[in-house]
Amino acid sequence: MDNTDLVAVAVVGSRIEAEVIAGLLRSNGIKVGINADDAGAQEPALQLQGVQVYVAAADAPTARKLLEARR
Repeated sequence: MDNTDLVAVAVVGSRIEAEVIAGLLRSNGIKVGINADDAGAQEPALQLQGVQVYVAAADAPTARKLLEARR
């Protein structure tokens, strides 16, 4: 995923939850990036700042609608 014009559409407590969100967005044709400060998933306890789910700015409104519908 190109890192220009990325927008965080979710910040969650675990990489697993971020992957579930990413799967939902990907299944709807949205490219997704995940950022976690957890030593490449080797140290999950380091995820104190949360795990961010990023999409392109142009896809952000659609992604947010999909995430809101899942609640």
